Amino acid sequence: MVQLNFKTLSFQEAGETVRVTLLKLFSTAIPLEELKKIGTFKLKDEHTILLNDKASSKVKSTESKNIENRFYFLLSKYFSSLKNNLTKNPATYIHRHSDIPLLGNVAFGIVYRNSSVIEIKPITSCNLNCIYCSIAEGLTSKKHDFVVEKDYLVEELVKLINFVAAPVEIHVGVQGEPFLYADLEELISDLQALDQVQTISIDTNGTLLTKSFIDRLAEKDVHKKLQLNFSLDSLNEQKAKQMAGTDNYKVKHIQEMIAYASGKVKVIVAPVYVPGYNDEDLEEIIRFIKSLNPQPVLGIQNFLQYKTGRNPAKEIPWKKFYSLMENLQKKHQIKLIFKKEDFNIRSAKELPKPFIEGEVITATLKCPDRFPNSAIAVAKERTISIPNCRFEAEKKVKVKIVKDKHNIFLGKLI
Repeated sequence: MVQLNFKTLSFQEAGETVRVTLLKLFSTAIPLEELKKIGTFKLKDEHTILLNDKASSKVKSTESKNIENRFYFLLSKYFSSLKNNLTKNPATYIHRHSDIPLLGNVAFGIVYRNSSVIEIKPITSCNLNCIYCSIAEGLTSKKHDFVVEKDYLVEELVKLINFVAAPVEIHVGVQGEPFLYADLEELISDLQALDQVQTISIDTNGTLLTKSFIDRLAEKDVHKKLQLNFSLDSLNEQKAKQMAGTDNYKVKHIQEMIAYASGKVKVIVAPVYVPGYNDEDLEEIIRFIKSLNPQPVLGIQNFLQYKTGRNPAKEIPWKKFYSLMENLQKKHQIKLIFKKEDFNIRSAKELPKPFIEGEVITATLKCPDRFPNSAIAVAKERTISIPNCRFEAEKKVKVKIVKDKHNIFLGKLI
C-alpha cells in the first residue's frame, strides 16, 4: 500500500473524477479512470490518498516508488488545467520543480528594487473589485493567475537576503488580496524567524481578517516585526461598497479589524483618494483614525491612472494633492505627508542583471503570463514577460529585451 499525505492539497471524489484543491483556492480534476491505471485508489481522508493494496517488500518498495512517481506525473499533467475557484480563471502553480524562477516578473515571486524593501508576491487574486485598481484585479478579472509554493518562495528569498547582507523589510504586496493565500500564516512565521528581516508589512483590504486570526499573528510577533497596511476608502457603507466594487464589502467589519489590530501590531491605514468619489470622506476617515488608541499611521494615497487599470476618474497633479494633504494635516493636527525616511527605506546593494535592454537572447516558454496572448519565458534564472506571444510549452524563442528595470524583464519576439 502506498500512502501519500499532502498539507496543501485536498481531494474529493466527484462522479468520475477526483477533485484536487490546492491551497483552498485553486483546483483541477483527475479522471478516476486514469488513477485506476496506476492501481487501487482510495481516499483515507481529504489530505491522504492510498494507491494499490499490495503488501510491501524489498522488491515491492521499488514498485511502490514507481506508483508514487506515476501519481505525481498525473498530478503535474492535470495541474496544467488549474483554475481559480473564485474567478474561474486559469492559474499556474510555481514550485521548486517548475523550472520557473521567482525573479523577473512584477506579478509573482520576488521583486527587488535595490532598496531595503523586498516585495514578495505569493499569489494573484482578489475578492473585491475596486473601481481604482491599477491592474483591474478582482472578481471580474479575466487574467491568468499565479500561486507560489511557500517553501520555494522562502528559499529563494533567503538567497536574496544573504546577497543584500543588510537589514530588510519584507513587503507582502500582491496583485490582489494576500490573505487569500492559504499558507500566509505559515509564511509569516518563516519570515519572523529570519534575523535580517526587521519588518514584515502586508497590504490587505481586511475583509478576510478576524479577531482570532489577528490574535494568532500577534502571538507570533514576538520581535514586533509585523505591520498591517489596511485599505479604507470611505466610512459610508454605500460609497464604500461602490468603491470596493461589490455589495459584499462590509466597512464596519474593516473598521473593527483596524481598531482591534491597532492594539496588537503596527497598523497603517492607506485610503486612495479618488476625485469625485471620496472627496468628502477623507476628513471622516481622519477623525476615525484619531479616535483610536494606539493611533495608526494614516497615509492617504493619490489615485493614479494606469493603462492596465480601472480608471473611474482623472488623477490630480501631485502639487494639488500635496496642497490638499497640507491643509488636512494642519486642520486636524495629524501627519499625512511622509518621506521614505519615515519608513526607514534605504538604498541597498544592486542585484546584477543577467541581460540588459536591447540584448537578444534565447529563452524557453514556460507558462502564460497575466494578460491574454502573452507568455512567460525563462533564461538565466530570470523570467521574461512577452506580450503578443502565443504560449507553447517548452518552445525556444528569440527575444529582444525591451525593458530591464530592477531585474523585471519585458521582451519582444523577433
